[in-house]
Amino acid sequence: MSKHETWRTREYWESTGGLLIEEFIAVRKSETNSIRLMDGIIVLNEPKAIHHHNTYDLKDKDVIVIQTKASRLGMYLLGQAYFSKFLIERHNPQSIKLVAICSRSDSIMEELANQHGIEVIVIPDK
Repeated sequence: MSKHETWRTREYWESTGGLLIEEFIAVRKSETNSIRLMDGIIVLNEPKAIHHHNTYDLKDKDVIVIQTKASRLGMYLLGQAYFSKFLIERHNPQSIKLVAICSRSDSIMEELANQHGIEVIVIPDK
């Protein structure tokens, strides 16, 4: 976890509640692929807590998938957020909300995010 990103993920989670899973393993490493981690998953309709493992059964759960960067909104962060949906769908949740958290927005990138169902949350540096 990054000291510049984790606090942003947690600040967003403070406003939503639910169970926060940091560094959620969406895909395990194998001989043919790398591990894929989500910066955060919030499982809604669960007691507000931080889960101390990076796995959880998401089947039939309403989830928020979070990707966080301590920089301006850009293509890297949006790509992570966009493709996260397809990786999390493999876990069979009931619903998926995509959130990209950054320290500064970008008007063009935010417009693209909105067109693709990605909510952008700006949390500036402290």
